[in-house]
Amino acid sequence: MTSPAQAFGFDIQTFAFFTFSTLFFFSTLWLYYYHGNSRKQLPPGPPGFPVVGYLPFLRRNLHHQLTDLAAKYGPIFKLRLGTRLCVVVSSPSTAREILREQDATFSNRDPTAAALIATYGGRDIAWAPMGGYWREARKIFVREMLSSGNIRACREHRRSEVRKAIGDLRSRAGESVDVGELAYRTEMNVVTRMILGSDRVGDEFRKIMGKFIASIGEPNVSDFFPWLARFDLQGKQRKMRDLVKLVGNTLDPIIEEGLKIVSEKSQVAGKDEFEEKKHFLQILLELKDGEAGKLLDFDAIKAILQDIVLGGTDTTATMVEWVMAVLLDNPEVMKQVQKELEDIVGMDSIVEEFHLPKLTYLDAIVKETLRLYPALPLLVPRCPSQTSQVGGYTIPKGTKVLINVYAIHRDPKLWDNPSQFKPERFLNRSLGLLDYTGNDPRFLPFGSGRRICAGIPLAEKMLVYILGSLLHSFYWHLPQGEKLDLSDAFGLVTKKRTPLIVVPTLRLCNSDLYC
Repeated sequence: MTSPAQAFGFDIQTFAFFTFSTLFFFSTLWLYYYHGNSRKQLPPGPPGFPVVGYLPFLRRNLHHQLTDLAAKYGPIFKLRLGTRLCVVVSSPSTAREILREQDATFSNRDPTAAALIATYGGRDIAWAPMGGYWREARKIFVREMLSSGNIRACREHRRSEVRKAIGDLRSRAGESVDVGELAYRTEMNVVTRMILGSDRVGDEFRKIMGKFIASIGEPNVSDFFPWLARFDLQGKQRKMRDLVKLVGNTLDPIIEEGLKIVSEKSQVAGKDEFEEKKHFLQILLELKDGEAGKLLDFDAIKAILQDIVLGGTDTTATMVEWVMAVLLDNPEVMKQVQKELEDIVGMDSIVEEFHLPKLTYLDAIVKETLRLYPALPLLVPRCPSQTSQVGGYTIPKGTKVLINVYAIHRDPKLWDNPSQFKPERFLNRSLGLLDYTGNDPRFLPFGSGRRICAGIPLAEKMLVYILGSLLHSFYWHLPQGEKLDLSDAFGLVTKKRTPLIVVPTLRLCNSDLYC
């Protein structure tokens, strides 16, 4: 039988060693801390044990458990996890307070020990602390790298990789296919080509990045007892340092080569003539050669590029898999969206990016899937820079704050039949404009406020483009005798518990459309 500690990722030996070796020494400290904070009108919450708090009771699917606790303790409640205080918010009004009304106070992240190592001490955009560096780095990311002109310039990279995936599926028509693996490989190829200008990293780098993503989200005792980080009891920090070295072994020579090319071209042509931005690394290296040079050292460049890979591959591939799964569970909806594709694209053509804004029903399907199965059900943790009041309760400085969008997205007070898959709700204008901007706290798949995901335009484009191409080119069904499993597995990105294995069959008569 699996213990609660094992279910959350701690082996029994580590958990027992830590618990019993520290219980005596820290019980007095914990009691002092607990009674001191109880006078501050903290939110309610379940009791826990001395020292370890509620850690032994945490279950594998944390977002489900926190939703159940919200039903008992209310829309804002606390958990003591080791020496850390955690506050969970599960209603639109309290989420708005944190993400919009007190955005400046709650804009800091609460990075794990592994995330700090992975990002060279927070030199990226996702985990960097609020301040001058983050503002400048995000400005470069949004205005330079993800400008509309640069997104257009990378269009052929996206088209080439999507067509390659369709061609691969054609050769496997009638066979079982892992949709998540196909989507991940396609998206990784797209992202690396947009970053580097070509697919230069190979399968080994893709495997390393898969381990990289998993390691950031692995439970680590050091995150709940920060003073233990120096001992690295579970070896999580050492594992991440090894992965960072492997990533650097691939990226460092590419960056060195790119820097040399940028330097040579700028000397020959002059900066005014060297304006075309063909890939993201080139953009960063040009900026490094200019006024942003002090900001963009090698570690910062690698951290920002890693953000794009992490945010642009695993999340998008996971959502492709979820959308395909819910469509297989709702065959009439699949028929309807394929009819939309017939009407907009036709059966003698292929899906192109200019078709995407017209695919309103497919867009609604994607949003409804993100409502039911948000990729980050608790978003990225926030951490207040000063003690604040939220919902009538005190949130002390340094608290880990989780926004439970999974609970908000399934709240029966906000959504009619919340567990039912109904894409039409996102076509109903009477419900208001439910988009990805985070302005409506009922729907927050990418967060809200100044720390909202910066890559939404690109992620939305790729998600709809891949799905539209898969649904337009093929019919889909489960292998003979297989049943669909829609259970999820909590992690940094929440995936299907079991991979989606499906069988494609050709839908277009003209075989040239699969090339």
